[in-house]
Amino acid sequence: MALKVLSALDAARTQYYHFKAIVIAGMGLFTDAYDLFCLPPIMRLLGRIYYPNDDADRLSFPAAVTSAMVAIALLGTVIGQLLFGRLGDLIGRRRVYGLALLLMVVGSVGCGFSICTTRGCVLGSLVLFRFVLGVGIGGDYPLSATIMSEFANKRTRGAFIAAVFSMQGLGILASSVVTMVVCKAFDRASGHVSPTHPTPHEADIAWRVILMLGAVPAALTFYWRMTMPETARYTALVEQNVLQAAMDMEKVLDVSLRQIVEDQPLLSTPPPSYPLFSRQFLHRHGRDLFSCACTWFLLDVVFYSSNLFQSQIYNHFLHTRKLNAYNEAFEVAKLQAIVAASSTIPGYWATVYFIDRVGRVKLQMMGFLGMAIVYIAIGIPYYAYWNKHTNNGFMVLYGLTFFFANFGPNTTTFIVPAELFPARFRSTCHGISGAAGKVGAIIGSIGFLWASHNRKEGGYPKAIGMTASLIILGGICVVGMAVTYLFTRETAGRSLEENEKEEEDGEVMGQQLRCFGDNGLRSRSNSRNGVDAA
Repeated sequence: MALKVLSALDAARTQYYHFKAIVIAGMGLFTDAYDLFCLPPIMRLLGRIYYPNDDADRLSFPAAVTSAMVAIALLGTVIGQLLFGRLGDLIGRRRVYGLALLLMVVGSVGCGFSICTTRGCVLGSLVLFRFVLGVGIGGDYPLSATIMSEFANKRTRGAFIAAVFSMQGLGILASSVVTMVVCKAFDRASGHVSPTHPTPHEADIAWRVILMLGAVPAALTFYWRMTMPETARYTALVEQNVLQAAMDMEKVLDVSLRQIVEDQPLLSTPPPSYPLFSRQFLHRHGRDLFSCACTWFLLDVVFYSSNLFQSQIYNHFLHTRKLNAYNEAFEVAKLQAIVAASSTIPGYWATVYFIDRVGRVKLQMMGFLGMAIVYIAIGIPYYAYWNKHTNNGFMVLYGLTFFFANFGPNTTTFIVPAELFPARFRSTCHGISGAAGKVGAIIGSIGFLWASHNRKEGGYPKAIGMTASLIILGGICVVGMAVTYLFTRETAGRSLEENEKEEEDGEVMGQQLRCFGDNGLRSRSNSRNGVDAA
């Protein structure tokens, strides 16, 4: 029999606290996107400051430094997802939720200070604090998704979790706007320095200001996170304190305690106790974990490879010989803002609208298919046409990669792991799935960046080239669509407990059939013995 407090959560009407939870949970993802997408324009400033180069038409940052800067944050994210995901199940979502946000604030501020001004020291401290930032961002993923899924009702749960994830789009836009404002302010203060003159010393302050401002929204929501109650599902199903769960829900939802308090304040049938990764766990949840981790891995290999196009777009649209450091960073941020406003954010909000109408599986398959078509459309004629014609058509295709990713697997891979697993494993399994995704991100953002060159250039060796890389990425999208179709279960419109109950019912039925079979064998054996005795 379902607990009243959980039934009340599933049937609750949409109210103020749901929107407050979206903002609280989404601010970590906002900060994640801010810090990720402010990096390209900041790299332009850092390149001009610490790697001055007479050839201003190319970014003078060494390839190895660029790769290390990206990889270290993603490695921290992997560790954070695994660590905080497990802690969220062991000691509670709320207890570690504030710590993840605190690490993000410290990492952002630390990246901005970077202590010193010499090249080696600045880059070393940036790598250190971006690792700390990555750990905080990684910890935020499983906790935000799990908390939102456990607070939401089953009718609009997908839209609520998607709305949390859509805060990334606002973070991208905010990072671009802040970068443009700061660069314009510093450019005006420096008297619009000529592109042929050395980069002003004040530029070393500009990129620090941009990074540190990313910590402000996260810090403002820290108090809200610390005052959030534990989710009722964790309190009732993991801590097995049903009365406390009802009291916590009365504080945040418009519901009377009399309606949700249990006649018997203890679970009459405690959940089955089997450890993580035991044979019973793998029998019940192994397929779901494989599906979530595999699709997230495949998606991030492709999604994080989008930086393959960036240098081509920037080099075509930015005539850096005519721009000083501030204007170059401004133009990079402006391009990012245009892409965010025209494709990224619409993709997120299309998912919010359709996720509970279409379902997770269909949306994920459609997104993978759309990405595959776009990557192949860019890849096959790349050297014959796109390499020499980086025009508006190329920009449309570039934007569509973000639209189909966000209106599909980039959002659904965040949602589904928060819905499929039982409460005592939910955060852990989400963390494992997300960590698999970030391993894919390292392959996409670094491996394919090095593989995409068909000749030795910019510090990169000759490799397979863009055409082969993009066709491979399109094939990965097709594999993601196949894995989704074969292994991913639909969760729309179902209670979180129904997914686990479905597995339990199957096991109980199997035990009953085995028992029936054993009884039948005994009956036939007894009959045969009776005949033999006669």
